[in-house]
Amino acid sequence: MTHAREGIIPAGERLSAYVNLAKPDVTFLVIMTTVAGFYAGSRGPLDWALLAHTVLGTTMVAVGTAALNHFAERESDKHMRRTASRPLPSGVIEPAQAFWFGAALIMAGTVYLGLFSTFLAGLLALLTSALYLGVYTPLKTKTSFATLIGAIPGALPPLIGWAAAHGSLSLGGWILFAILFFWQFPHFLAIAWMYREDYARAGIQMLPVVEPSGDRTYRQIIGTAAVLVPVSLLPSVVGITGVGYFFGALILGLGLFQMCLWADRTRTNARAKWLMHATVIYIPLLLGFMIVDRIPR
Repeated sequence: MTHAREGIIPAGERLSAYVNLAKPDVTFLVIMTTVAGFYAGSRGPLDWALLAHTVLGTTMVAVGTAALNHFAERESDKHMRRTASRPLPSGVIEPAQAFWFGAALIMAGTVYLGLFSTFLAGLLALLTSALYLGVYTPLKTKTSFATLIGAIPGALPPLIGWAAAHGSLSLGGWILFAILFFWQFPHFLAIAWMYREDYARAGIQMLPVVEPSGDRTYRQIIGTAAVLVPVSLLPSVVGITGVGYFFGALILGLGLFQMCLWADRTRTNARAKWLMHATVIYIPLLLGFMIVDRIPR
């Protein structure tokens, strides 16, 4: 009998479970990239009130999406060592609670963005959630191409910020989208390589599961990291950032590319973990360079 059925879950444990339901690491990435998109898309002095409204609304949608993802994947999570202790498989939170918590936050966040940020930002946030939950999540058990599809909603948060600040979708916002899109492949494929046995047990068709040699996996990792180098330089090319960002992005991109080559030479879980950490370090540094070196407009 689970904790939930016995009704003996301490308040602190339940609160911690709801925090885990929000996937804080993923939500933080969403917030960070939304802020970067807002800052890059701003014209004139930064509108701090609008930024706060945009961040709050986007956070609500992101947390709600994470909760519904827990709900959708509660059965497969039981079969993976790294997810078996999540709130739903462990019984700390009931599925219905997670569902209504997530659905309410997505609706509230979308309405909040429409009222206090911009209608376009709200529409993009809702689209992000719909693509992630309605397309990417169910495809994970059917095809390894789900990673490609999932990279689309994963790259939309900077567009939310850009749309809120700029009022429209223009070239600069799409460049930020492209940077996040290509960055996700080295990041998530490194994770997939580390946990390929876990994914196999859960029936999730990640590329390292369907092709155990790793040849295609590492070709994608290296190829997308190579494309990321010139794509990450585009903000300076189109005049969003200056020379400082250009050279900072170039050094970061080449460094990440070298890490991908290093991980490919000996395809161990340890090297994949180092690569994953490198991708985690890369994105805040790149966005930090962008914020510091943004050309005022």
